[in-house]
Amino acid sequence: MDAKDLANVPLFEGLSGHDLGMIARWADVVDVPAGYHLLNQGSFPHEFFVILDGTVIVERGGEPLATLGIGDFFGEIAIVEDDRRTATVVAETPLRLAVMSTREFDSMRAELPLVESRVLAASEARKKR
Repeated sequence: MDAKDLANVPLFEGLSGHDLGMIARWADVVDVPAGYHLLNQGSFPHEFFVILDGTVIVERGGEPLATLGIGDFFGEIAIVEDDRRTATVVAETPLRLAVMSTREFDSMRAELPLVESRVLAASEARKKR
């Protein structure tokens, strides 16, 4: 993926070009159609996602919790806590996503403390919903 795609993502705000380049090497870009289930509540975590284009609906127990769009991320809670997914996420529109496996996500957190602190803060806020 191209590091330029990450420059406007709030999670990565203030990072150097070098740091964005590392993240770009850890991530893949994928396109998915509207209606695609990206995460299912109760499943084991395998990926972390950043929305580059499009929107998703986050649901818990079949009830909508949030709509996320360009620059938002999801999938971090289960990876950080080494637990099952806490919500279902479905593509509301066609999506373009940056995707990291658990291993790359953990590398990003270890190498970039600023990103880790932002991920942990978002994770804590989301668990309170």
